[in-house]
This record gives sequence, structure tokens and C-alpha cells, in this order.
Amino acid sequence: MDAAIEEIEFLARSSHRVGVIESLTEGPQESRELRTTIGASSPTMSRILTDFEDRRWIVRDGPTYELTRLGEFVADRFLDLRDAMEVERKLRDVWQWLPREMEGFSADLFANAVVSYPGPKYPYEPVERLTQLIKGTSHMRGFDSIVYKSVNNETVCQAVLDGMELEYVYSPTALEGTVAWNPERVMEAAACENCTVHVHEALPDGNRCGLGIVDDRAGICCHDAETGALTAVIDTDAPEAREWAISTFKRVRHEAEPIGPEAFETLIPSDLLP
Repeated sequence: MDAAIEEIEFLARSSHRVGVIESLTEGPQESRELRTTIGASSPTMSRILTDFEDRRWIVRDGPTYELTRLGEFVADRFLDLRDAMEVERKLRDVWQWLPREMEGFSADLFANAVVSYPGPKYPYEPVERLTQLIKGTSHMRGFDSIVYKSVNNETVCQAVLDGMELEYVYSPTALEGTVAWNPERVMEAAACENCTVHVHEALPDGNRCGLGIVDDRAGICCHDAETGALTAVIDTDAPEAREWAISTFKRVRHEAEPIGPEAFETLIPSDLLP
């Protein structure tokens, strides 16, 4: 095991070595091409190529170097590990809110995600990112057990009134809270033909996060389990993530109960009735 770790360190501690092995995955190259690509000096490049030849990772054919099958194996595994750690670093601060009950979820679906996480000097980044996503789409689908902040509720309602198609699944508590926020405004939006609402008694990951799908992106809205506050928004335009999100939404919608606009009146708290 120590020898294996040493080989990993041999590659990882030199950006030039990583650059050479990554460049060679694209095909055979001459030494001068590699020097230009990674910005290494001639002596440095010579040492790297000699080290790689000694390890049987590359072979030389005149001025050209290419990966051996062994070298391809090392490059694939090492670069996969590097990519995995890049994803881990991006999601490290929000890992506790990631889905656990949504079938098929994996972190690599969100490898190139935008992570909107409140920093110490600016806590509103997730709310503003969610608003941006809602305003920029013509079709929104999703589910959530948490009541959005009023600014996002207003953004959704206005978007529906402006023609955005909305298909959403709420928990009973979230729907009641949304109606209580502004009964007249919510009922106005719910009456639109382009608004479809369902209720689900036990949404997956209900105390942790919700799922949203807009025109070309899929996102996870992360919530604090105790306060319900929006703690982060993680969204990506990766086709495989959007495909997973759509299939997850369809499963949840199939299990949910549709409700019509007239049902919203029964959800208005008595102290808010005229």
C-alpha cells in the first residue's frame, strides 16, 4: 500500500507530470509539443519522460511519445480520482443536505454544478440564485417540503401569471404555508391553466432538500432541518442530471394527489379569511 501511495504522490505533487500524462491521453505527441502545452523547460520535460519510460507508462517512437496500455490504465484511474476530488471539494460544504432517499442520485451528476452557498458576508446568495433560475425559465417542475421565502413565492406567482408553466408537488405543510403567505396572490396563480399543483404526504428527503427543474437546468434546494431556511442551491445543466431529476419528479408526481384551485380556499387560515 505504501508503494501505491508513493506512486500517487509521484504524479500528484507535480502539475507538469499530470499535464504530460493528461496530454498523452489525447494521442501521441512529440516532446516539444508537450513542452508547449504544459509550459515546462526542456530539462524538466526530459526528466518526466524518462521517469514515465522507466515506469513503462509511455513508449518512444522517434521523436514521438505515447501511452502504453499500462499508462492508459494509470492515466484513466488517476484523472478519475482527480475529477472526483474536484466534485468533493465543490460539494463538501453542502454534503449534509444532499439527497439520500431520491433513487439514483449520485454526486457526480452535479460535477459541474453551480453551488450557491451563503458566505459570512453575504447570506442571500441561495435565495437570489433561486430567483434567477425561476425568472429565466418557461417551464418549472419540482417538489419541496419547505416554504420558500416570500421573495421566491412572489417570483413563482408572477412567473405563472406571465405564462410560465408550473408543475409542483408540495407537502401539506409547505402548501398551507405557501397559501398563508398571501392567499389572494397564490389563488390567482393557482387558477391559471398553466399551473398544476399536487400534494404528497411523504416527499423523499423532505426534511433535507427539494428538487427543481427549469428549462435547461436541474437543481437541489437544500434546507436547514430545524429552521427550514434555504441553506444552498446546487444547479447544473448536465443532461444526465436533468434526466435523473425529471425521472425522479415523475415518480413523485405519480404518487401525489392533484388538487384544483377550489381546494386552495380550504387551506386559508381562518384568521386570514375575509
